[in-house]
Parts: sequence; C-alpha cells; structure tokens
Amino acid sequence: MGRVLIIGAGGVGTVVTHKVAQNMDVFTKIMLASRTKSKCDAIAQAIGGNKIQTAQVDADNVDDLIRLFKSFKPELVINVALPYQDLTIMDACLACGVNYLDTANYEPKEEAKFEYKWQWAYQDKFKEAGLTAILGCGFDPGVTSVFTAYAAKHHFDELQTLDIVDCNAGDHGKPFATNFNPEINIREVTQKGKYWENGQWIETEPHEIRKALNYPNIGPKDSYVIYHEELESLVKNFPTLQRARFWMTFGQEYLTHLRVIQNIGMSRIDPVMYNGVEIIPIQFLKAVLPDPGDLGENYKGETSIGCRIKGLKDGKKRTYYIYNNASHEEAYKETGTQAVSYTTGVPAMIGAMMFIKGIWRKPGVFNVEEFDPDPFMEQLNKQGLPWHELFDIDLEV
Repeated sequence: MGRVLIIGAGGVGTVVTHKVAQNMDVFTKIMLASRTKSKCDAIAQAIGGNKIQTAQVDADNVDDLIRLFKSFKPELVINVALPYQDLTIMDACLACGVNYLDTANYEPKEEAKFEYKWQWAYQDKFKEAGLTAILGCGFDPGVTSVFTAYAAKHHFDELQTLDIVDCNAGDHGKPFATNFNPEINIREVTQKGKYWENGQWIETEPHEIRKALNYPNIGPKDSYVIYHEELESLVKNFPTLQRARFWMTFGQEYLTHLRVIQNIGMSRIDPVMYNGVEIIPIQFLKAVLPDPGDLGENYKGETSIGCRIKGLKDGKKRTYYIYNNASHEEAYKETGTQAVSYTTGVPAMIGAMMFIKGIWRKPGVFNVEEFDPDPFMEQLNKQGLPWHELFDIDLEV
C-alpha cells in the first residue's frame, strides 16, 4: 500500500522502523537510510524477516538524497535525522515528487533557534507540486499538538490557556546523559525561555520560572518553563489562546552538569581551533557523552507528557488534562530503546500511516494540529501510547 523511506538510524529511527515493520498491511516497502549504513543494518537485523532494506545517504547533500529517492521511489520520507537537515530533505522531496514528514522543525547549525519560518516558506512549492509535508509529528511537538486539536474539537468552544507539561521521571544510572541527540538536547534546554501571553512573546532567562507540578503515577517534580517549537504553530492555529507555555522537568544534578558545561564553554556551537584543527565544542562533547540509543537497557521509570487546558464550553469555564505515561522498561522490551525515543518514534509512524491511508493528505505544508485528530488518537491507543483524560480538576498552572 505504501513505500516509505526512513532517514535517521538513532534511537527515534530505531523505534520508527520497528513500528513501521509491525504495520506492513499499511507499509509494503520499507527502507532505512543514514550516514552510517552499519547502524541501519543492525536495526534491520534486530527486526528480522528481511522486512527492511537499508542504504547509506548523506542527508546534508541534496544530490545524494535525490539519487536515493530516484532509486527507491518512496511515496513518503519519514525524516528523523537532524533538524539541520530538514531543508535539504525537503528540497530533495520536491525534486523527486516525494511527500515529507518530520518530528522537529528546522534550525540552522550556527544558531540555536527554533522557528518554523524556514519550513512554512515551502508552502507554495509543496502545494504547486501536489505534495504533502507534515511537520512536527513526534510527541512534543506532535502528540501534544494533536491533543490540543482534539480538545478544541470535542471539549471546548474556546481555548484560553495551554500548558504543555513534559516529565521524564526515569533513571538511567548515568551521572549525566541526554535522552536524545546531545547536541540538539543541550542547545534546546540552554536557550532562553519564551512563552505566549496576551498576543505577544514573553522572554525569560533559562530556567527562570520554576514550579513543582504533580504528574500521574509519579508525583511532584520541579518543572521549568522553556521554549518549545510547537508553541509557535499552536498559537497561530488556535488564536483564542491567551497564554501558552511549555514546562519540562529537570533534576538538580542534571542542571548542575548543564551549568558546568556552559561555564567551561563546552556548549558553544561556534568553531574553535584545537591543535590546528577547527572543532565545535558541543560536537566534541556529543562524542564523549553516553549514546542516547544505549540508555534503554538500564532505564527505569516512566515519562508523563500532556496538555493542561483551560477554556469555555457552553459558556462555562472548564479545565482539562490529557496525557500519556510511557514506561522505559516496556519501550526497551519492544524496541530496544528508552521511552523518550519511543514516544517520539511511535507518533512519527502513526503520522506516516495517516498519510498512506489518505487521511492526512493535502497539498502544502502543515503542522499536525491542522489535520483531523480523531484517527490519530485512535491509533495512539493501538500502537503503544494510550492516553487519559481528566476533567474539571486543579491544573496547578
């Protein structure tokens, strides 16, 4: 029914490939490609059954991508490579008439900046080509955006405040490690915070706003307001929102390591000279930190991610909390990865399924909340990410 090409063989790519292979009534031909083909081969071998073809590709090189696309002829590319590579992959899709899906918005290598403008600028090109580009189809962004659309469709006449809450209460046993690509993770959490209020963006210092929030089956965890990319599209697509924030939990030991990394210059993204060789400190740091893909075996505990929403229904005030809890241990049993990779990879597969089935398919560039949330929500329950709802409770925010 559908030929898909997955680009990226990290933790998320591992999950996407496993989940696509579990749904071969939808995905009839599957290829996994990355810069390092041996990683793809290892994932394919773990899945078994000769279900997965593999290939080497340089996702920074449009011509290299085009050669692969013309050879395999995918209907859809699932991009779980680095955010820096979004635009080259989109360019190759346009050149070859291939549809596109990703989990994280483009950011330039030289600047830690989340902004959709670069990808939204492709709207006319994809529309004129009759191709679909689905942006931000991980968990956050992704499921959190679909949760918001589902709430607006079924439970509210008017959304007024949105607080996305992201807790990882797991323990991997390492003094310091990041749950996904260290270079992207550290850039994300060390930038200034930002949230939407009364029609404008309010900027904060990193981790300036802190509050202990209670998470289901976990309890209270220190949560910090940071900027996250889905806020930009959600306030655009749900203009009644008076305030929108993103909260993430961090342990004190993690924050201490992070401060040291910043203070000694290892989070820098500009090049420095070392022994006559130009290196980027954060890329060197990535090379010596634990590989996020190797954390799963000893990871205990769970994640809890959801949306806490206030608004109006039938003229009355309403509060609503929709969330998913995911177990690190269960994720590892199924895919050999930890829950952070699992919660990103499963929605990417579901988004691809929505496209292949013709449910999320229209020419242009779209964020996930612009599609019908119901069939996606149904698949979350079937594919390993069940969700739960609480009504008219104290949201704590």
